[in-house]
Amino acid sequence: MRRQLQTLFQRKCKVSLLFLLFLALLVHLVMDLALPAACRSCGCDMKALKALSVPSGSRVLAGPKKLSLRILQDFSGSNSSLEKSSQLLGRAGGLGQQHRHGEGNTGRTERSKLEALFKHPLYNIPIPAVTEKDKLFVVNPMEKFSLHSSGSDEWVSSSKAETLLPTGKTAYDTYPTWLKFHVGINRYELYPRRDPLMPTLLWDLATQRIVSSVQKSGGTQLKLIMTFPNYGQALFKPMKQTRDQETPIDFFYFSDFERHNAEIAAFHLDRILDFRRIPPVSGRLVNITKEIRDITTDKKLAKTFFISPAGNICFYGECSYYCSTEHALCGKPDLLEGSMAALLPDKTLAKRRSWRSPWRRSYHKSKKAEWELNPNYCAQVRKTPPYDKGHRLLDLIDMTVLDFLMGNMDRHHYETFEKFGNDTFLLHLDNGRGFGTHSRDELSILAPLRQCCSIKKSTYLRLQLLATPSYRLGDLLREALATDPLAPILAEPHLRALDRRLGKVLAAVGHCLAGAAHPDKVLVDDVGSRV
Repeated sequence: MRRQLQTLFQRKCKVSLLFLLFLALLVHLVMDLALPAACRSCGCDMKALKALSVPSGSRVLAGPKKLSLRILQDFSGSNSSLEKSSQLLGRAGGLGQQHRHGEGNTGRTERSKLEALFKHPLYNIPIPAVTEKDKLFVVNPMEKFSLHSSGSDEWVSSSKAETLLPTGKTAYDTYPTWLKFHVGINRYELYPRRDPLMPTLLWDLATQRIVSSVQKSGGTQLKLIMTFPNYGQALFKPMKQTRDQETPIDFFYFSDFERHNAEIAAFHLDRILDFRRIPPVSGRLVNITKEIRDITTDKKLAKTFFISPAGNICFYGECSYYCSTEHALCGKPDLLEGSMAALLPDKTLAKRRSWRSPWRRSYHKSKKAEWELNPNYCAQVRKTPPYDKGHRLLDLIDMTVLDFLMGNMDRHHYETFEKFGNDTFLLHLDNGRGFGTHSRDELSILAPLRQCCSIKKSTYLRLQLLATPSYRLGDLLREALATDPLAPILAEPHLRALDRRLGKVLAAVGHCLAGAAHPDKVLVDDVGSRV
């Protein structure tokens, strides 16, 4: 009896085991059949969407993979920060390729307002013929330039070229883009209207490997000079404010932050106004650890790095304002936005002269400058060299218009290339304190225009054009900024403020014309029959 029970128990165990094995096999078969069906269903859905002409980059196909348009600096130490920053890096690469091939997000379509603007006759007024004496550098086109480090870390001429030029190419073809930019500077413009180098130069600023990062001496806030493998250099201004922050109304203009997005927007605005007096600027996402801390030779800068309580890499450098632990620049966890501006030729090669602006502010909490107290101040300026002849005063008023449009109150000096004397354009450098407010318009910036009641006719005609619906200034700048790796660069209220301020500039000129006995003294003809 006992033996029979054991035999029966063993049989039941075997049957149960076989049943479990059969069940497992059945589950595997069901899974194998179900997964391909799901894949086929997904493929059909994709084909159906394509058949309905849904573009591959649309939100329907992208779904949850939609990338964030921009990543703002924060100090929360979110665990998702690295992932989001990586997405932004990928976006920068894509937009950089568009820059390189001249295909901006919206700037190269048939409906492009920007493209139409640059085809307008007012943007095709020829500059005077450029002679050898009008060039910043006179170079032998058959002489190769050797990229060996000099005392200024700039290019030096080498008659004994170490490498032979490729067949069919000139020495100029071997120059890096930044060097071609330098060689192309002349008396009349920093770069031409349709500069074929511009897309490549902006691409290089956004993507070239950084081999050195040191702090720029002087200045009130932290700036870094970054060097590329081809000896090109750029000025890096880190992000300090988010796009939607405004400068507090109680802040003095001289204690305001310098904004990286203001530098980027100023370059494009200057180009839309057809001044072309600001060196090229591109946005860039920089790795604080790999591209600053680990490669810097600046011992003072190196001492200021630390890890925040949130686990982010931070530094603050040495400067007059906002260089302390309380105002540290922190990555997310080590990625930081910034502007990269192409440096002008070293001053040892192309000397520049710095001029104190006649309408410089007092930079004092209670004192006012003379121009703020004397309504006839311009008459005094007109008698003072170099404003007593030539177009220097009119060039300064051009700069005034640019500053008013972007709300920049910090224009205490400007520079010119010494080689060209007084007969040349002004360099519009250091624009980081622009675009700080959009809800207020600082009319005192327009003092040179309102007191002197003079403006170039070409500038006035372009401003009128930019006030029309077909060429609205805010739309044009939005389109231009859309191609930057860090887009969107400006919050929408800033773009609307541009159109409002443009109306006030035109109203100021209209007021001058209304009271002028000689309108030609208000609109100074600088175009003649060229339009």
